[in-house]
Amino acid sequence: MKRSLVRTLVLLVVVVTIFACSKKDGAQATTTAQAPALPSDVASVGAVVTTQTTSTTVMTSAAGATSAEPVTAEVSGSMIAATGEFVSPVSSELSAKLPGRVAAVYVDEGSRVSKGQPLLTLESDYARLNLQRAEAETARAKAMLDEARSDVARKKELIGKNAIPQSTMDRSQGAFDQAVAGYQSAQAQASLLRQQVADAVLRSPIDGVVSSKRTDVGQRLGDNTVAMVVVQTSPLKLRFRVPERYFSSVHRGQAVKATVDPYPGQVFQGKVTVIGGVIDPATRSLLVETEFANRDGKLRPGMFARVELQPAS
Repeated sequence: MKRSLVRTLVLLVVVVTIFACSKKDGAQATTTAQAPALPSDVASVGAVVTTQTTSTTVMTSAAGATSAEPVTAEVSGSMIAATGEFVSPVSSELSAKLPGRVAAVYVDEGSRVSKGQPLLTLESDYARLNLQRAEAETARAKAMLDEARSDVARKKELIGKNAIPQSTMDRSQGAFDQAVAGYQSAQAQASLLRQQVADAVLRSPIDGVVSSKRTDVGQRLGDNTVAMVVVQTSPLKLRFRVPERYFSSVHRGQAVKATVDPYPGQVFQGKVTVIGGVIDPATRSLLVETEFANRDGKLRPGMFARVELQPAS
Protein backbone atom coordinates (compact mmCIF):
# COMPACT_ATOMS: atom_id res chain seq x y z
CA MET A 1 0.00 0.00 0.00
CA LYS A 2 2.79 2.37 0.91
CA ARG A 3 4.75 1.42 -2.18
CA SER A 4 1.75 2.17 -4.33
CA LEU A 5 1.29 5.60 -2.71
CA VAL A 6 4.98 6.51 -3.15
CA ARG A 7 4.88 5.43 -6.79
CA THR A 8 1.84 7.62 -7.36
CA LEU A 9 3.47 10.65 -5.76
CA VAL A 10 6.65 10.24 -7.83
CA LEU A 11 4.62 9.96 -11.03
CA LEU A 12 2.70 13.11 -10.10
CA VAL A 13 5.94 15.07 -9.52
CA VAL A 14 7.31 13.94 -12.89
CA VAL A 15 4.14 15.04 -14.71
CA VAL A 16 4.18 18.45 -13.00
CA THR A 17 7.85 18.95 -13.91
CA ILE A 18 7.30 18.01 -17.54
CA PHE A 19 4.31 20.40 -17.80
CA ALA A 20 6.30 23.28 -16.31
CA CYS A 21 9.18 22.74 -18.75
CA SER A 22 6.83 22.57 -21.69
CA LYS A 23 5.17 25.85 -20.70
CA LYS A 24 8.56 27.59 -20.35
CA ASP A 25 9.77 26.35 -23.73
CA GLY A 26 6.53 27.54 -25.35
CA ALA A 27 6.89 31.02 -23.91
CA GLN A 28 10.48 31.23 -25.18
CA ALA A 29 9.38 30.07 -28.63
CA THR A 30 6.64 32.68 -28.69
CA THR A 31 9.10 35.43 -27.73
CA THR A 32 11.77 34.55 -30.30
CA ALA A 33 9.46 33.62 -33.20
CA GLN A 34 9.01 36.12 -36.09
CA ALA A 35 5.71 37.88 -36.58
CA PRO A 36 3.39 36.20 -39.07
CA ALA A 37 3.37 37.51 -42.65
CA LEU A 38 0.88 40.27 -43.51
CA PRO A 39 -2.01 39.48 -45.84
CA SER A 40 -1.40 40.24 -49.52
CA ASP A 41 -3.75 43.27 -49.62
CA VAL A 42 -1.91 44.89 -46.68
CA ALA A 43 1.65 43.97 -47.58
CA SER A 44 1.87 46.59 -50.39
CA VAL A 45 0.81 49.37 -48.03
CA GLY A 46 3.44 48.35 -45.54
CA ALA A 47 6.12 48.43 -48.23
CA VAL A 48 5.15 51.97 -49.30
CA VAL A 49 5.24 53.25 -45.73
CA THR A 50 8.68 51.71 -45.23
CA THR A 51 9.99 53.27 -48.48
CA GLN A 52 8.62 56.74 -47.68
CA THR A 53 10.20 56.63 -44.24
CA THR A 54 13.59 55.77 -45.71
CA SER A 55 13.32 58.41 -48.45
CA THR A 56 12.35 61.09 -45.96
CA THR A 57 15.38 60.34 -43.90
CA VAL A 58 17.66 60.62 -46.91
CA MET A 59 16.10 63.89 -48.10
CA THR A 60 16.43 65.41 -44.67
CA SER A 61 20.10 64.57 -44.58
CA ALA A 62 20.64 66.05 -48.05
CA ALA A 63 18.80 69.24 -47.14
CA GLY A 64 20.88 69.64 -44.06
CA ALA A 65 24.04 69.40 -46.16
CA THR A 66 22.95 72.13 -48.62
CA SER A 67 23.78 75.67 -47.56
CA ALA A 68 22.88 77.78 -50.64
CA GLU A 69 21.09 77.64 -53.99
CA PRO A 70 23.15 76.16 -56.82
CA VAL A 71 24.52 78.51 -59.48
CA THR A 72 23.02 78.02 -62.94
CA ALA A 73 26.46 77.38 -64.43
CA GLU A 74 29.05 74.64 -64.15
CA VAL A 75 32.58 74.03 -65.36
CA SER A 76 33.03 71.32 -67.99
CA GLY A 77 36.70 70.91 -68.75
CA SER A 78 37.99 74.38 -69.68
CA MET A 79 34.52 75.73 -70.58
CA ILE A 80 31.84 77.42 -68.47
CA ALA A 81 28.48 75.84 -69.30
CA ALA A 82 25.34 77.79 -68.38
CA THR A 83 21.67 78.07 -69.27
CA GLY A 84 19.77 81.22 -70.14
CA GLU A 85 16.85 82.70 -72.03
CA PHE A 86 16.78 84.94 -75.09
CA VAL A 87 15.12 88.31 -74.54
CA SER A 88 14.32 91.17 -76.86
CA PRO A 89 16.21 94.43 -76.28
CA VAL A 90 13.19 96.47 -77.49
CA SER A 91 9.48 95.82 -77.01
CA SER A 92 7.11 98.48 -78.42
CA GLU A 93 3.46 98.79 -77.40
CA LEU A 94 1.85 100.60 -80.33
CA SER A 95 -1.15 102.91 -79.99
CA ALA A 96 -2.87 105.05 -82.57
CA LYS A 97 -2.06 108.75 -82.32
CA LEU A 98 -5.72 109.62 -82.85
CA PRO A 99 -8.86 107.76 -81.75
CA GLY A 100 -10.80 106.04 -84.49
CA ARG A 101 -12.30 102.85 -85.87
CA VAL A 102 -10.05 100.20 -87.41
CA ALA A 103 -10.58 99.96 -91.18
CA ALA A 104 -7.96 97.33 -92.08
CA VAL A 105 -5.35 95.13 -90.37
CA TYR A 106 -2.37 93.97 -92.43
CA VAL A 107 -0.51 91.64 -90.01
CA ASP A 108 -1.18 88.93 -87.46
CA GLU A 109 0.61 87.57 -84.40
CA GLY A 110 3.97 86.12 -85.38
CA SER A 111 4.27 88.21 -88.54
CA ARG A 112 7.74 89.56 -89.28
CA VAL A 113 7.67 93.31 -89.91
CA SER A 114 10.18 95.94 -90.96
CA LYS A 115 10.58 99.51 -89.76
CA GLY A 116 7.93 101.79 -91.28
CA GLN A 117 5.72 98.93 -92.49
CA PRO A 118 1.94 99.61 -92.16
CA LEU A 119 0.29 97.43 -89.52
CA LEU A 120 -3.28 98.77 -89.58
CA THR A 121 -5.32 101.68 -90.90
CA LEU A 122 -8.05 103.68 -89.17
CA GLU A 123 -11.09 105.05 -90.97
CA SER A 124 -10.10 108.46 -92.33
CA ASP A 125 -12.76 109.42 -94.90
CA TYR A 126 -13.73 112.66 -93.17
CA ALA A 127 -10.11 113.64 -92.63
CA ARG A 128 -9.40 113.16 -96.34
CA LEU A 129 -12.40 115.29 -97.32
CA ASN A 130 -11.29 118.03 -94.96
CA LEU A 131 -7.81 117.78 -96.41
CA GLN A 132 -9.15 118.28 -99.93
CA ARG A 133 -11.01 121.38 -98.80
CA ALA A 134 -7.94 122.74 -97.04
CA GLU A 135 -5.79 122.16 -100.10
CA ALA A 136 -8.36 124.06 -102.23
CA GLU A 137 -8.30 126.91 -99.70
CA THR A 138 -4.53 126.94 -99.86
CA ALA A 139 -4.63 127.24 -103.64
CA ARG A 140 -7.09 130.18 -103.39
CA ALA A 141 -4.91 131.90 -100.78
CA LYS A 142 -1.89 131.42 -103.02
CA ALA A 143 -3.68 133.09 -105.93
CA MET A 144 -4.67 136.04 -103.74
CA LEU A 145 -1.09 136.33 -102.53
CA ASP A 146 0.26 136.38 -106.07
CA GLU A 147 -2.21 139.11 -107.04
CA ALA A 148 -1.35 141.19 -103.98
CA ARG A 149 2.36 140.83 -104.73
CA SER A 150 1.86 142.03 -108.30
CA ASP A 151 -0.23 144.96 -107.08
CA VAL A 152 2.47 146.02 -104.67
CA ALA A 153 5.06 145.82 -107.41
CA ARG A 154 2.98 148.10 -109.68
CA LYS A 155 2.32 150.55 -106.89
CA LYS A 156 6.01 150.82 -106.15
CA GLU A 157 6.68 151.83 -109.74
CA LEU A 158 3.92 154.41 -109.64
CA ILE A 159 4.93 155.90 -106.35
CA GLY A 160 8.47 156.16 -107.65
CA LYS A 161 7.10 158.39 -110.37
CA ASN A 162 4.94 160.27 -107.87
CA ALA A 163 1.90 159.09 -109.85
CA ILE A 164 -0.03 157.89 -106.76
CA PRO A 165 -0.25 159.08 -103.18
CA GLN A 166 1.49 157.24 -100.37
CA SER A 167 -1.83 156.14 -98.89
CA THR A 168 -2.58 154.07 -101.97
CA MET A 169 0.74 152.37 -101.65
CA ASP A 170 0.09 151.68 -97.96
CA ARG A 171 -3.28 150.04 -98.75
CA SER A 172 -1.67 147.78 -101.33
CA GLN A 173 1.08 146.85 -98.89
CA GLY A 174 -1.55 146.03 -96.22
CA ALA A 175 -3.49 143.83 -98.61
CA PHE A 176 -0.29 142.02 -99.48
CA ASP A 177 0.52 141.38 -95.81
CA GLN A 178 -2.98 139.97 -95.24
CA ALA A 179 -2.59 137.71 -98.27
CA VAL A 180 0.68 136.36 -96.88
CA ALA A 181 -0.95 135.61 -93.52
CA GLY A 182 -3.96 133.97 -95.19
CA TYR A 183 -1.74 131.77 -97.33
CA GLN A 184 0.36 130.68 -94.33
CA SER A 185 -2.81 129.86 -92.34
CA ALA A 186 -4.18 127.76 -95.19
CA GLN A 187 -0.89 125.93 -95.50
CA ALA A 188 -0.87 125.15 -91.75
CA GLN A 189 -4.43 123.83 -91.86
CA ALA A 190 -3.64 121.62 -94.83
CA SER A 191 -0.49 120.30 -93.11
CA LEU A 192 -2.48 119.47 -89.97
CA LEU A 193 -5.08 117.51 -91.90
CA ARG A 194 -2.39 115.84 -93.98
CA GLN A 195 -0.73 114.67 -90.76
CA GLN A 196 -4.06 113.35 -89.44
CA VAL A 197 -4.47 111.26 -92.58
CA ALA A 198 -0.92 109.95 -92.16
CA ASP A 199 -1.53 109.18 -88.48
CA ALA A 200 -4.48 107.00 -89.46
CA VAL A 201 -1.90 104.42 -90.57
CA LEU A 202 -0.14 102.65 -87.68
CA ARG A 203 3.41 101.72 -88.69
CA SER A 204 6.07 99.56 -87.06
CA PRO A 205 8.85 101.62 -85.42
CA ILE A 206 11.37 98.74 -85.57
CA ASP A 207 12.31 95.58 -87.42
CA GLY A 208 10.89 92.65 -85.50
CA VAL A 209 7.95 90.34 -84.88
CA VAL A 210 4.36 91.05 -83.88
CA SER A 211 4.14 89.37 -80.48
CA SER A 212 0.57 90.47 -79.69
CA LYS A 213 -2.37 91.75 -81.77
CA ARG A 214 -5.06 93.27 -79.56
CA THR A 215 -7.52 94.70 -82.08
CA ASP A 216 -9.35 93.83 -85.27
CA VAL A 217 -11.37 95.41 -88.06
CA GLY A 218 -14.33 97.41 -86.79
CA GLN A 219 -13.06 97.97 -83.26
CA ARG A 220 -12.65 101.51 -81.98
CA LEU A 221 -9.30 102.56 -80.55
CA GLY A 222 -9.01 105.19 -77.86
CA ASP A 223 -6.15 107.57 -77.19
CA ASN A 224 -4.19 105.09 -75.04
CA THR A 225 -5.42 101.78 -76.44
CA VAL A 226 -2.56 99.38 -77.22
CA ALA A 227 -3.31 97.91 -80.63
CA MET A 228 -0.21 95.75 -81.13
CA VAL A 229 3.08 94.81 -79.51
CA VAL A 230 6.17 94.49 -81.70
CA VAL A 231 9.44 93.07 -80.32
CA GLN A 232 12.87 93.39 -81.85
CA THR A 233 14.45 90.08 -82.91
CA SER A 234 17.74 91.26 -84.41
CA PRO A 235 19.86 91.47 -82.41
CA LEU A 236 18.71 89.42 -79.40
CA LYS A 237 20.10 89.35 -75.88
CA LEU A 238 20.86 86.23 -73.84
CA ARG A 239 21.32 86.48 -70.08
CA PHE A 240 22.79 83.90 -67.71
CA ARG A 241 24.75 83.72 -64.45
CA VAL A 242 28.29 82.47 -63.73
CA PRO A 243 30.02 81.76 -60.38
CA GLU A 244 31.76 84.74 -58.81
CA ARG A 245 35.18 83.06 -59.03
CA TYR A 246 35.05 83.64 -62.81
CA PHE A 247 34.44 87.38 -62.47
CA SER A 248 37.95 88.20 -63.67
CA SER A 249 37.73 85.64 -66.50
CA VAL A 250 34.76 87.26 -68.28
CA HIS A 251 35.11 90.46 -70.28
CA ARG A 252 33.16 92.44 -72.88
CA GLY A 253 33.52 91.26 -76.44
CA GLN A 254 34.28 87.70 -75.35
CA ALA A 255 32.89 85.04 -77.72
CA VAL A 256 30.09 82.73 -76.56
CA LYS A 257 28.32 79.79 -78.16
CA ALA A 258 24.67 78.84 -77.72
CA THR A 259 22.48 75.92 -78.76
CA VAL A 260 18.67 75.67 -78.71
CA ASP A 261 16.33 72.69 -78.90
CA PRO A 262 14.49 73.74 -82.11
CA TYR A 263 17.78 73.53 -84.08
CA PRO A 264 19.73 70.52 -82.74
CA GLY A 265 23.36 70.46 -83.75
CA GLN A 266 23.44 74.11 -84.84
CA VAL A 267 25.68 76.47 -82.89
CA PHE A 268 24.91 80.21 -82.71
CA GLN A 269 27.71 82.71 -82.13
CA GLY A 270 27.46 85.71 -79.84
CA LYS A 271 29.54 88.02 -77.68
CA VAL A 272 29.50 89.37 -74.14
CA THR A 273 28.09 92.91 -73.92
CA VAL A 274 27.32 93.48 -70.22
CA ILE A 275 28.87 92.10 -67.04
CA GLY A 276 26.95 92.61 -63.82
CA GLY A 277 28.72 94.61 -61.17
CA VAL A 278 26.90 93.10 -58.17
CA ILE A 279 27.31 89.55 -56.85
CA ASP A 280 24.09 87.80 -55.87
CA PRO A 281 24.60 86.87 -52.18
CA ALA A 282 22.20 83.93 -52.43
CA THR A 283 23.89 82.16 -55.34
CA ARG A 284 27.35 83.78 -55.24
CA SER A 285 27.05 84.48 -58.96
CA LEU A 286 26.96 87.45 -61.32
CA LEU A 287 24.84 88.28 -64.34
CA VAL A 288 26.34 88.13 -67.83
CA GLU A 289 24.48 89.55 -70.84
CA THR A 290 25.39 88.56 -74.37
CA GLU A 291 24.23 89.65 -77.82
CA PHE A 292 23.43 87.50 -80.87
CA ALA A 293 23.04 89.08 -84.31
CA ASN A 294 20.23 86.67 -85.34
CA ARG A 295 20.18 87.98 -88.90
CA ASP A 296 18.34 84.90 -90.16
CA GLY A 297 15.61 85.31 -87.52
CA LYS A 298 15.80 81.72 -86.29
CA LEU A 299 16.11 82.72 -82.65
CA ARG A 300 13.04 84.12 -80.91
CA PRO A 301 12.54 85.88 -77.57
CA GLY A 302 11.73 83.43 -74.79
CA MET A 303 13.79 80.54 -76.23
CA PHE A 304 15.76 78.48 -73.70
CA ALA A 305 19.47 78.20 -74.58
CA ARG A 306 22.57 76.34 -73.41
CA VAL A 307 25.66 78.53 -73.38
CA GLU A 308 29.37 77.76 -73.47
CA LEU A 309 31.92 80.38 -72.52
CA GLN A 310 35.70 80.04 -72.68
CA PRO A 311 37.16 81.71 -69.57
CA ALA A 312 39.75 84.34 -70.38
CA SER A 313 43.25 83.51 -69.22
